[in-house]
Amino acid sequence: MTELSTPTLNDVTRAFHDIFPPTLAEKWDAAGLVVGRADAPVTTVGFAVDATVATAREATEKGAGLLITHHPLLLRGASFLPDTDYKGEIVHTLIEAGCGLLGAHTNVDSAPHGTNEVFMSKLGITDTEILAEEETVQIEGADVRVGIGRVGSLPAPVTLKELAEKIADFLPATAGGLRIAGRPDQSVQKIALCTGAGDSLFGDARASGADVYITADLRHHPASEAREQALISSGTPALIDCSHYASEWLWMDRAARLITEKLEERGFTIDTYVSILNTDPWDFTVSTGQVAGSASTR
Repeated sequence: MTELSTPTLNDVTRAFHDIFPPTLAEKWDAAGLVVGRADAPVTTVGFAVDATVATAREATEKGAGLLITHHPLLLRGASFLPDTDYKGEIVHTLIEAGCGLLGAHTNVDSAPHGTNEVFMSKLGITDTEILAEEETVQIEGADVRVGIGRVGSLPAPVTLKELAEKIADFLPATAGGLRIAGRPDQSVQKIALCTGAGDSLFGDARASGADVYITADLRHHPASEAREQALISSGTPALIDCSHYASEWLWMDRAARLITEKLEERGFTIDTYVSILNTDPWDFTVSTGQVAGSASTR
């Protein structure tokens, strides 16, 4: 039996990008290695949704040689990174501990085994179509369909409330929980999904014929317009608005397993961990009272 060795940062990055190619990222995105020496040994890889001061410090405490975050730290760029700036503090913390940082954003949203497919699998849906921007690309020599969001059907119809309760059971806890637009007792089976912020895809969700659209970060005007349009047509899709962080946290267990398996195939061994630090920005809510439904709900 061949003894497995410790990979370098370059070995880990190449293996990860073979699974989730950065070429799948949107043009505006910043997916890839942020800091780190290519030849540095990596014994532990950490996963977190966000690069925050807390997740960076956690990585150093766990002896990680690489922290992979879903959201890029420098998506909007930075001209200066002093330690008095939170982004600078994160970069200094990681560099001083010899820990690299890699952002894996919309390439992970689009790819097989990414954020959307993992969420769908939690609903018991494995046969999916692409919601928007579908294309066929080669990943590791095979033609695969990629794109933003997914569409699929539950094994059997459920009520909107039952679906929301199922989602609440498997998402990590957040202060905001779930917000739902639609009748609690309405029957739903066909699901449209976009993990993360998805109110730019209302047209695609409606065109898919979905009974319900699950996404995050819904703003008042786009959501209100979507509900009004549903009111004068088929009454669908209903809306389930999740925490952005929670909707994308689910993917990390799958990613940790895939990178471990890929490196083992190449003769390397690593330890992994998935951060359970809550990086949702909200701490608590105060209810202003329960309502029976909105003007757009019949």
